[in-house]
Amino acid sequence: MTAVKALFAAMFFISAPAYAGDVTVDKVTFKKQADGTYNFRVTLSHGDTGWDHYADAWEVVLSDGTVAGTRILAHPHVDEQPFTRSKTGIVIPEGVTQVIVRGRDSVHGLGKPVTVDLKK
Repeated sequence: MTAVKALFAAMFFISAPAYAGDVTVDKVTFKKQADGTYNFRVTLSHGDTGWDHYADAWEVVLSDGTVAGTRILAHPHVDEQPFTRSKTGIVIPEGVTQVIVRGRDSVHGLGKPVTVDLKK
């Protein structure tokens, strides 16, 4: 392997964990509340093995990177896959038509983001 190829390979493996979380966002539903905030219900799949490796959160993110809301998952869901949890009171600024939802696990960090269209 040439030095250049080795450098690129090393850069990939160093940066990959930040993006390679194995939490999957299976489904997202939402409802705008009377007070203008949103209620999100997110279904995640993850190979939880126990306290050492489990899906520990999901978050709603605006296009500028601002985290609008985070749902902390307080325990592993080894025997409950996939599983759905909700969070109310998420503030989405007026005029925002899309958000990103992403899961997180305790080993790999953030999983693949899913874009949600708020106009539906």
